[in-house]
Amino acid sequence: MIRDATPLDAGKIGAILSEFSEHTQWMPQLHSKAEDIHFCDRMISKNWVRVYADPEIKGFIAKNGPDIVSLYVGFAYHRSGIASALIHDARTHARALNLWTFQKNKGARQFYRAMGFHEIATTDGLQNDEGLPDIKFQWKRHSA
Repeated sequence: MIRDATPLDAGKIGAILSEFSEHTQWMPQLHSKAEDIHFCDRMISKNWVRVYADPEIKGFIAKNGPDIVSLYVGFAYHRSGIASALIHDARTHARALNLWTFQKNKGARQFYRAMGFHEIATTDGLQNDEGLPDIKFQWKRHSA
C-alpha cells in the first residue's frame, strides 16, 4: 500500500496538496494547481515522496533526510489511518524526524503529538511563504 512515488503520480499528489489549501479557510492560496503539480514533480524527482495507494493514491509523505517536507491525505480519507501509516513508514529507517506545521492547524498538531512528536520551536511566520506562525516538531527513536 505504501510505495515510492513515480513521475506519473505528480498530478494526483498535486491535487491532494491543492485540495488542502482550497478547503482550509485560514490557508492563503499562493500557488495554482499547476504549480502544486510542478512542486510535487520536483519532490518526486528528488526521491523524497512515498504514496499510500490501494490502488488509487490517497495520501503522500515527502521526506528529505530526517525532515518531513509534506504530509497530506485526501479529505475523503482523513482519520482512516493513512497519515499514521505514512509516519510509521518514514520512521522505519530514521533515528529522528523533524517537521513544521502551522499553529492554526490544530488537527495536525494533535496528530503529531499523538504520534510521539514533541514541539521544539515556534516562529511568528515571517520566514515562511504563507506568513503564518508555525511550530517545529521532532520525533526521536528511543534507545533500547
